[in-house]
Amino acid sequence: MDAPVDLAGSSRAELAAVIVAQRERIADLEREVAGLRGELATQQALIGRLTEQVGRLLARQEDGGEGDGPAPRSRRMPGLKPDDAADRPARPRRRRARGYGRARMTPTARQVHAYDRCPHCATALRGGTVKRTREVIELIPGRVEVTRHAYVERRCPRCRGLWLPEPGLAGVVVGQGRLGVGLLSLIAVLREELRLPIERIQWYLEAVHGLRLSVGAVVATLHTVAARAAPVVEQTRTAIRASPVVHADETGWRQAGRNGYAWTFSTPTERYFVRGSRERAVLEGAIGDDYGGVLVSDFYAAYTGYEGRHQFCWAHLLRDVDELAGQHRDDAAVQGWAAGVHELYQRAKADADGAAAHRRQRRQAYEAELGALCAPYLGQAAAPQRALCERMTKHVAELFVFVEDPSVPSTNNAAECSLRHLVTTRKISGGTRSAAGTVTKMTLASLFGTWRLQGLNPLAECRALLAESQL
Repeated sequence: MDAPVDLAGSSRAELAAVIVAQRERIADLEREVAGLRGELATQQALIGRLTEQVGRLLARQEDGGEGDGPAPRSRRMPGLKPDDAADRPARPRRRRARGYGRARMTPTARQVHAYDRCPHCATALRGGTVKRTREVIELIPGRVEVTRHAYVERRCPRCRGLWLPEPGLAGVVVGQGRLGVGLLSLIAVLREELRLPIERIQWYLEAVHGLRLSVGAVVATLHTVAARAAPVVEQTRTAIRASPVVHADETGWRQAGRNGYAWTFSTPTERYFVRGSRERAVLEGAIGDDYGGVLVSDFYAAYTGYEGRHQFCWAHLLRDVDELAGQHRDDAAVQGWAAGVHELYQRAKADADGAAAHRRQRRQAYEAELGALCAPYLGQAAAPQRALCERMTKHVAELFVFVEDPSVPSTNNAAECSLRHLVTTRKISGGTRSAAGTVTKMTLASLFGTWRLQGLNPLAECRALLAESQL
């Protein structure tokens, strides 16, 4: 190794000599690297050829062929692909650390296992070192706790007054009921969050907790919780009315055997349900006549007449486009038009950045482009895409609002998701039997749907709600 150079004390000529030497050294290293790269490329090519030859030899061996000629055709079962997973060697399983993925809990009890005396000579043993631990988790069925509150009236020996204490059960029970807020909350969660029928709730309470309740008691519990939740649900509707974007949708809901519709109005943090007809009056009653935000919906007639700001769902529109294209697979005009609509939507989805003026211009450009795409088929009665083109042309001003306002989604997926829980419940119960039951169901669906959307614990929130209402 060369001795270090004193750069501070060296002359100009000495420094120039050092630079020249370093340049020569760098040039030598570059030539050496180039040679190594060439050798590496040669080795890689050789490895590739050898690997290919090994593969051919293994294929011949597997098929029973011999010689240097072309490998015979595989004799395996027809339809079995050569690269089937069964033919490839299994990857060695990576061993994980002991107890990986197991969440340790805080122990509620500790039990020590140790010998008091030596098993061999019976000598008393003391002390010791913990060699291993083992966690056992068990669920102990909770029994019903019934507390009889006796209120004793006493007479004052001095003033001769009779004194009877107040109930003092605020936060313990609701009103004059005999079921505690914890039991009320559990029944509401079993019914609304787990979607259990009444008889299944009765079975659970008796099998796990030893509590027998009648159908009327369970139903009365749900009505009680819904009555306490009514002010909270009204606050949810007020928050939805103040939201800049509201998603709306509806689904069938039978009451006393009669058809009706359950409407959902949702935002990223709230959900509100109400049952009624399928007329626009339900929409106006839910969000108000003066709603100033953007309504996102499908193309149902109750929404098409809405006069406020509107964004129609592209998922519904593209679904109709795909259905039409599937019905006319041999029609090149329909296939090309459908592909053009899809491509236009994808470009609009990707073009949501930039200043407000730019987004407004892009929205107008997409509207004009969609109009030009649909114009050739508007006057053709025989064109399969005529009806969809008329719909797009009529509502073109409500199709690209999401381009101008990035906070507006292009689909109504939020409303579709909010209805899934209710639709599942409908498949289990078939609906409700009375108007009171419908009000209770819609109230609880709004309450628990909002908690579910916010990621809250419904059991804890319900218990807090029932306890706070007594303060």
